[in-house]
Amino acid sequence: METPKIVAVSGSFSRPSKTTVLVQHVAGLVRERYGFDSEIYDMIDVGPSLGNALWRRELDDAAQHVLRKIVDSDILVIGAPTYKGSYPGLFKHLIDLIDPHELKAKPILITATGGGDRHALMVEHQLRPLFGFFMAHTLPTAIYASERDFVDNAISSEQLRKRIDDAVGEFGTFFPAATAHRVAAE
Repeated sequence: METPKIVAVSGSFSRPSKTTVLVQHVAGLVRERYGFDSEIYDMIDVGPSLGNALWRRELDDAAQHVLRKIVDSDILVIGAPTYKGSYPGLFKHLIDLIDPHELKAKPILITATGGGDRHALMVEHQLRPLFGFFMAHTLPTAIYASERDFVDNAISSEQLRKRIDDAVGEFGTFFPAATAHRVAAE
Protein backbone atom coordinates (compact mmCIF):
# COMPACT_ATOMS: atom_id res chain seq x y z
CA MET A 1 0.00 0.00 0.00
CA GLU A 2 1.23 3.46 -0.90
CA THR A 3 1.83 5.90 1.96
CA PRO A 4 -1.09 8.35 2.23
CA LYS A 5 -0.25 11.92 1.27
CA ILE A 6 -1.18 15.01 3.23
CA VAL A 7 -1.32 18.31 1.42
CA ALA A 8 -1.56 21.39 3.59
CA VAL A 9 -2.64 24.62 1.93
CA SER A 10 -2.33 28.03 3.52
CA GLY A 11 -4.46 30.75 1.99
CA SER A 12 -1.89 33.32 3.08
CA PHE A 13 0.08 35.62 0.79
CA SER A 14 2.60 36.49 3.51
CA ARG A 15 5.82 34.90 4.62
CA PRO A 16 6.15 34.42 7.51
CA SER A 17 2.50 33.71 8.20
CA LYS A 18 0.62 32.51 11.25
CA THR A 19 -1.75 30.61 8.95
CA THR A 20 1.17 28.77 7.36
CA VAL A 21 2.68 28.06 10.79
CA LEU A 22 -0.66 26.56 11.81
CA VAL A 23 -1.05 24.28 8.77
CA GLN A 24 2.62 23.25 9.01
CA HIS A 25 2.11 22.29 12.64
CA VAL A 26 -1.03 20.28 11.87
CA ALA A 27 0.52 18.52 8.86
CA GLY A 28 3.65 17.76 10.88
CA LEU A 29 1.61 16.20 13.65
CA VAL A 30 -0.34 14.05 11.15
CA ARG A 31 2.94 12.99 9.52
CA GLU A 32 4.47 12.17 12.90
CA ARG A 33 1.44 10.34 14.29
CA TYR A 34 0.50 8.30 11.22
CA GLY A 35 3.69 8.16 9.17
CA PHE A 36 2.11 9.90 6.16
CA ASP A 37 3.98 11.96 3.56
CA SER A 38 3.25 15.68 3.59
CA GLU A 39 3.63 18.75 1.40
CA ILE A 40 2.80 22.32 2.32
CA TYR A 41 1.88 25.16 -0.02
CA ASP A 42 0.81 28.76 0.37
CA MET A 43 -0.58 31.26 -2.10
CA ILE A 44 2.93 32.43 -3.02
CA ASP A 45 3.62 28.87 -4.23
CA VAL A 46 0.50 29.07 -6.39
CA GLY A 47 1.91 32.18 -8.04
CA PRO A 48 0.54 35.17 -9.90
CA SER A 49 -1.19 33.32 -12.75
CA LEU A 50 -4.10 32.53 -10.40
CA GLY A 51 -5.28 36.13 -10.50
CA ASN A 52 -5.42 36.12 -14.29
CA ALA A 53 -6.94 32.68 -14.81
CA LEU A 54 -10.62 32.33 -15.52
CA TRP A 55 -10.20 28.61 -16.19
CA ARG A 56 -7.92 25.96 -14.77
CA ARG A 57 -6.20 25.49 -18.14
CA GLU A 58 -5.03 29.12 -17.96
CA LEU A 59 -2.89 28.53 -14.84
CA ASP A 60 0.88 28.41 -15.21
CA ASP A 61 2.90 25.30 -14.32
CA ALA A 62 3.43 26.31 -10.66
CA ALA A 63 -0.27 26.81 -10.03
CA GLN A 64 -1.17 23.66 -11.99
CA HIS A 65 1.28 21.72 -9.81
CA VAL A 66 -0.27 22.94 -6.55
CA LEU A 67 -3.80 22.29 -7.81
CA ARG A 68 -2.84 18.78 -8.91
CA LYS A 69 -1.29 18.09 -5.48
CA ILE A 70 -4.48 19.27 -3.75
CA VAL A 71 -6.69 17.05 -5.90
CA ASP A 72 -4.40 14.01 -5.68
CA SER A 73 -3.92 14.19 -1.89
CA ASP A 74 -5.40 11.64 0.48
CA ILE A 75 -5.84 14.24 3.23
CA LEU A 76 -6.14 18.01 3.09
CA VAL A 77 -5.28 20.47 5.81
CA ILE A 78 -6.73 23.82 4.78
CA GLY A 79 -5.85 27.06 6.49
CA ALA A 80 -7.16 30.51 5.70
CA PRO A 81 -6.38 33.88 7.19
CA THR A 82 -9.54 35.76 8.06
CA TYR A 83 -10.20 39.11 6.44
CA LYS A 84 -13.40 40.89 7.40
CA GLY A 85 -15.09 37.66 8.46
CA SER A 86 -14.11 35.46 5.51
CA TYR A 87 -11.24 33.91 3.56
CA PRO A 88 -9.19 35.79 0.93
CA GLY A 89 -10.73 36.04 -2.54
CA LEU A 90 -7.81 34.48 -4.42
CA PHE A 91 -7.82 31.52 -2.02
CA LYS A 92 -11.50 31.02 -2.90
CA HIS A 93 -10.66 31.38 -6.59
CA LEU A 94 -8.10 28.57 -6.27
CA ILE A 95 -10.75 26.34 -4.72
CA ASP A 96 -13.24 27.41 -7.41
CA LEU A 97 -10.94 25.94 -10.05
CA ILE A 98 -11.35 22.45 -8.56
CA ASP A 99 -14.08 20.29 -10.10
CA PRO A 100 -16.69 19.38 -7.47
CA HIS A 101 -16.13 15.60 -7.77
CA GLU A 102 -12.36 15.94 -7.17
CA LEU A 103 -12.70 16.44 -3.41
CA LYS A 104 -15.62 14.09 -2.85
CA ALA A 105 -15.16 12.03 0.33
CA LYS A 106 -11.69 13.49 0.97
CA PRO A 107 -10.99 14.07 4.69
CA ILE A 108 -10.22 17.73 5.34
CA LEU A 109 -9.17 19.43 8.54
CA ILE A 110 -10.16 23.08 8.28
CA THR A 111 -8.23 25.79 10.09
CA ALA A 112 -8.22 29.56 10.16
CA THR A 113 -6.36 32.39 11.81
CA GLY A 114 -7.47 35.87 12.66
CA GLY A 115 -6.67 38.89 14.73
CA GLY A 116 -9.19 38.14 17.45
CA ASP A 117 -12.14 36.12 18.59
CA ARG A 118 -14.64 37.96 16.37
CA HIS A 119 -13.48 35.78 13.47
CA ALA A 120 -13.66 32.42 15.25
CA LEU A 121 -16.82 31.23 13.52
CA MET A 122 -15.23 31.65 10.08
CA VAL A 123 -14.34 27.96 10.09
CA GLU A 124 -18.00 27.03 10.60
CA HIS A 125 -19.74 29.71 8.52
CA GLN A 126 -17.30 29.99 5.62
CA LEU A 127 -14.92 27.02 5.29
CA ARG A 128 -17.18 24.15 6.33
CA PRO A 129 -19.96 25.07 3.85
CA LEU A 130 -17.38 25.64 1.10
CA PHE A 131 -15.99 22.12 1.41
CA GLY A 132 -19.44 20.71 2.11
CA PHE A 133 -20.35 21.76 -1.43
CA PHE A 134 -17.57 19.44 -2.65
CA MET A 135 -18.99 16.61 -0.53
CA ALA A 136 -15.67 16.39 1.30
CA HIS A 137 -15.48 15.01 4.83
CA THR A 138 -14.58 18.00 6.96
CA LEU A 139 -13.44 16.70 10.32
CA PRO A 140 -15.77 17.50 13.23
CA THR A 141 -13.11 19.52 15.04
CA ALA A 142 -12.07 22.70 13.25
CA ILE A 143 -9.17 24.85 14.42
CA TYR A 144 -9.22 28.61 14.86
CA ALA A 145 -6.19 30.48 16.19
CA SER A 146 -5.93 34.15 17.04
CA GLU A 147 -2.99 36.48 17.58
CA ARG A 148 -2.72 35.48 21.23
CA ASP A 149 -2.02 31.83 20.30
CA PHE A 150 1.35 32.72 18.73
CA VAL A 151 4.65 34.09 20.01
CA ASP A 152 7.49 34.82 17.60
CA ASN A 153 5.62 33.11 14.76
CA ALA A 154 5.25 29.85 16.66
CA ILE A 155 2.25 28.27 18.37
CA SER A 156 2.47 29.11 22.05
CA SER A 157 -0.99 28.16 23.34
CA GLU A 158 -1.31 24.80 25.07
CA GLN A 159 -5.08 24.97 24.62
CA LEU A 160 -4.59 25.32 20.85
CA ARG A 161 -2.08 22.44 20.82
CA LYS A 162 -4.62 20.23 22.60
CA ARG A 163 -7.37 21.12 20.13
CA ILE A 164 -5.01 20.38 17.22
CA ASP A 165 -4.09 17.03 18.79
CA ASP A 166 -7.78 16.13 19.16
CA ALA A 167 -8.52 17.10 15.56
CA VAL A 168 -5.56 15.15 14.18
CA GLY A 169 -6.81 12.10 16.08
CA GLU A 170 -9.99 12.24 14.00
CA PHE A 171 -8.02 11.22 10.88
CA GLY A 172 -7.75 7.75 12.46
CA THR A 173 -11.35 7.07 11.43
CA PHE A 174 -10.33 7.32 7.78
CA PHE A 175 -7.07 5.40 8.11
CA PRO A 176 -7.63 2.59 10.62
CA ALA A 177 -4.62 0.60 9.38
CA ALA A 178 -2.32 3.55 10.13
CA THR A 179 -3.94 3.96 13.54
CA ALA A 180 -3.53 0.24 14.33
CA HIS A 181 0.10 0.39 13.18
CA ARG A 182 0.76 3.41 15.41
CA VAL A 183 -0.85 1.75 18.44
CA ALA A 184 1.13 -1.46 17.85
CA ALA A 185 4.37 0.54 17.66
CA GLU A 186 3.69 2.17 21.03
